[in-house]
Amino acid sequence: MRDSIVRLEGAAKTFPTPEGLSVTALDALDLDVDRNEFLTLLGPSGCGKTTLLQAISGFVELDAGRILIDGVDMTARPPYRRPVNTVFQSYALFPHMTVGENTGYALEVAGVARSERMKQVAAVLDMVGLAGMEGRRPRQLSGGQQQRVALARAIVARPKLLLLDEPLSALDKNLRQAMQIELKALQSELGISFIFVTHDQQEALTMSDRVAVLSGGRIQQLDTPRNIYDHPANGFVATFVGASNLFEGQLDNGRLVTSEGVSVRYLPSPASVSGAAQALIRPEQFFIAEEGEACPYLDVDVEQIVFVGSSFELFGRTAVGHKVIAEIPASRRRFIGEIEQARRARLSYDPAAVHLIRCDTDGI
Repeated sequence: MRDSIVRLEGAAKTFPTPEGLSVTALDALDLDVDRNEFLTLLGPSGCGKTTLLQAISGFVELDAGRILIDGVDMTARPPYRRPVNTVFQSYALFPHMTVGENTGYALEVAGVARSERMKQVAAVLDMVGLAGMEGRRPRQLSGGQQQRVALARAIVARPKLLLLDEPLSALDKNLRQAMQIELKALQSELGISFIFVTHDQQEALTMSDRVAVLSGGRIQQLDTPRNIYDHPANGFVATFVGASNLFEGQLDNGRLVTSEGVSVRYLPSPASVSGAAQALIRPEQFFIAEEGEACPYLDVDVEQIVFVGSSFELFGRTAVGHKVIAEIPASRRRFIGEIEQARRARLSYDPAAVHLIRCDTDGI
């Protein structure tokens, strides 16, 4: 049995549309969040991830289902009576308060004595890398520093659960990447469960213990980042998380054959396996074979080659028009000139790296 800090049972929520219809945000959703876990809710806009977060915090009332936090039914409790804090995308700092006052606001409301409050504020600001900045005001801080104050304010009272609603989206790329690592380290140090909402796939894969991929108000797959990427449960997850090459067809004695005649080998390949399926090959799983190296391959007409620093991205089509994207590491740049000149490439792959998705498990 899981040691869950949060459990959702049959959580359902619909919202009315201006046309008088309704849209389903949560579709009888079940979810367990483990104690001391970093769980990310990942999905496109409108998939239900923010509604799910707001339902846990109490800002959205469910139409049906239950929410339990640490074994206690919180479904009917207002937000201020839940052991939860939220960090928002906008930071929502009080501009007239100092960093120290912003950070210690929850402790002040709770009646914690000033001396103890200052001690806890200093400790948590040191934890997020803002030691000695208690006297500054939000306008004197960078975006990254304001984000750290918002985090400090949320964790100073040591809630059982911290909810983070796309808190890094306003930061520049380098700072965002640095904050990803720091957030994960902070979660481990605090021992508090984090539920993190994002639409950024790299962010989800970098930070999470587990990722819940949502679409249409349902969880399409809940798994470790590596399994989400390497072994997607259905076609939606395969195409949403990372770049992908999907070939749909029939299984035939160790091969998947598309209706256009493209053949993709896979392993293991028991002869008894048959039926409709999709074969997934990630772009980085293609390679340019050395002369004399026997590997299964696809011949493609190259339409575009893009240099992205550590690799070259090749965009092309098979003879029957199937789009293919491949990522060739810069260490094999010696092949690129020949490919550019011929506008053709033979893309090899390892059959053991091909992931099969049976069509009876395919998502929406």
